[in-house]
Amino acid sequence: MKRIFFLMAFLTPLVWGANINSCIGCHGANFQKKALGKSRIVKDMTKEEIISTMKGYRDGTYGGSMKSVMIRAVKYLNDKEIEEIANQIKK
Repeated sequence: MKRIFFLMAFLTPLVWGANINSCIGCHGANFQKKALGKSRIVKDMTKEEIISTMKGYRDGTYGGSMKSVMIRAVKYLNDKEIEEIANQIKK
């Protein structure tokens, strides 16, 4: 089961680009879950925290045990796409 989540995290952004649906697989439909039992709960974060965290993952300056998964998920996103995703999460 964990392999499926890892594959989704790696492949979904490459196939569909910046899309909130690629986040839901690990973080839950309402961003209420700790991804793979390890991440912060995204719905409890501010929009600014989401943006800075995603940029940190993209730039390789942020992350813990799941850093490699998130780097692959966001490395092709530009600042505008990251902000759009944060806006969708915090709507």
